[in-house]
Amino acid sequence: MPSKVKSRPRTKPPEERRHELMNAARHLFVEQGVDSTTVEQITSRADVAKGTFYLYFSSKEDVLAALGDRYGHELLEGIRAAISKKATDDWKGKLAAWASTSVSGYLDSIHLHDILFYGSHPPTREGLVDNVIVDHLFDLLQAGVDAGAWSIDDPRFTAVFLFSGLHGVVDDAHTKEKRVNRGQLAQRLERLYFRAVGLPLD
Repeated sequence: MPSKVKSRPRTKPPEERRHELMNAARHLFVEQGVDSTTVEQITSRADVAKGTFYLYFSSKEDVLAALGDRYGHELLEGIRAAISKKATDDWKGKLAAWASTSVSGYLDSIHLHDILFYGSHPPTREGLVDNVIVDHLFDLLQAGVDAGAWSIDDPRFTAVFLFSGLHGVVDDAHTKEKRVNRGQLAQRLERLYFRAVGLPLD
């Protein structure tokens, strides 16, 4: 008696379908910009009916917000992975890993970053500093304070300052230099971070 062949599911899991729509939107946003992209183009690229889009997103702007959220969490995963390789008491190494991984992550996706956070509308004041990356840096700085690794009067203030400074110097280098020396840029930022928390440079 022939064995039964398992039939392929007609529909994909909701989370998978949602990610496919987001990936389609991301490619189109990078290729032609947010304003020039239509919902029809997104659904066509994802190979789904237009009505399927509205099962997951209310608008194109809703997709943009979801992509921005995913961008932050993917960058955070990279930062956490780099820090996890450091010894528990290697606070200097953790801070250096945070800075260097953030530089690489930002440069690797700077075009997508600009589209997601600047391309369709001006960034809000809250959006510039109220995000998972700043929160993670704050947690790292506070943990260092609690462990006696460094002394900071206000870890949140310092986290916002260092996060904003990192974006500023990376933007400046990307704009003015034909080819950014990542290693040198990361090293300079690491030293700046060390100074900010009172760690020795050597």
